[in-house]
Amino acid sequence: MVLLPFYIPGQRRTKVVIVGGGYAGLTALTTLKQYASNVDITIIDPSDQHLKVTHLHETFRYPLSDLLVSFSVLESRFNCRHIQAALAVTDELLLQWQDQKSLVVGDERIDFDYLVVTTGVDTRTQQCDQIENVFTLQHFMQTPGTELLREHLSKLGQDEPLISVVGAGATGIQFLFEIKQFLCRQNIKAKLRLIHSSDQVLAQFPRGFDAYVQSCMQDLNIDFIPDTRYRGQNDCSVMLEEKQTGRSFELTSHATFLFLGKKQENILSANMFGQSVVNHQTLQNIFVAGDCSVYTAFGSNIQSAQSAVRKGKLVGRNILRHSGMLKILEPYLHHDIGYVVNLGPSDAVGWLITQGNIVTGIPALAIKELVEAQYDLLLMGIDTYVV
Repeated sequence: MVLLPFYIPGQRRTKVVIVGGGYAGLTALTTLKQYASNVDITIIDPSDQHLKVTHLHETFRYPLSDLLVSFSVLESRFNCRHIQAALAVTDELLLQWQDQKSLVVGDERIDFDYLVVTTGVDTRTQQCDQIENVFTLQHFMQTPGTELLREHLSKLGQDEPLISVVGAGATGIQFLFEIKQFLCRQNIKAKLRLIHSSDQVLAQFPRGFDAYVQSCMQDLNIDFIPDTRYRGQNDCSVMLEEKQTGRSFELTSHATFLFLGKKQENILSANMFGQSVVNHQTLQNIFVAGDCSVYTAFGSNIQSAQSAVRKGKLVGRNILRHSGMLKILEPYLHHDIGYVVNLGPSDAVGWLITQGNIVTGIPALAIKELVEAQYDLLLMGIDTYVV
């Protein structure tokens, strides 16, 4: 075991339940196992496999199986238990769980010393209206991009289909360029367009991202329809509305890919140490992390895999410290040190260290691959992250 500062373990074993097997949940798991041997961990997740959801756009190049890690494999690797179930989380239940130090899953009552809630934005369990010709992230969780788009286009029988991508956040942009490269590799004559409610793409990033991406779109002959809101799909037409005037109009779209961003209805508050706060009451034995959490701290609360991993690591360390003799907890101070957005298999744009330091092309791709390799190593039990 690796030494954890300010952690002096007690005499008895510590029982930890982790709700959610995404980036934050698995990082909390690996962190607990890295620093302690006297911890029994149960993961509750509705799936039988962990999905690296931020890589789904890559299924236009690689099999979906490359992004999946079976929970049965993780059970063996980290000596933990996985229960395949969905668990609702409310403020009332959090208070109840803190009081009883147990929760019920199906017919089983599970006792715990600490509970970690990392439910994130699990779109696999959300209900999605099945609209013909409209595809969302949920479709790619079941079917790789190559298979999904090829089968759909073959059914259409169009000589030059019109394809729309709605939403110019990181997910939408990455899918846009992967779709374009796929069409080129397959020699499919199709017209591709991007529809966005602003005149700027990747608006959450430095302005240089927008200029670089729009320049690449022009080079690839991708149309851009800015300041336009998505209002629905009607057969082979996408229904739109001009943001400034409110004028409604339709455009032919034989396939519409919808990426409108994450929507988390149940945001959980936490103090600077990651402990859940309900009605101004700190729940000492319940921690939250991932996209469902907002910390009252100086660290980053951005809904990203990077923040989820850092919160998961902090929660794992603080659970051990709280279970030990000193109970000196570590505040959440992590600030993002960079972010990279893929623009297909051979290009990317990102920033490193400071947001003014914008990198593109091969250097940006190298940074992206390094970060992804770190997480893959973490799932193998090898932690290369700098605390």
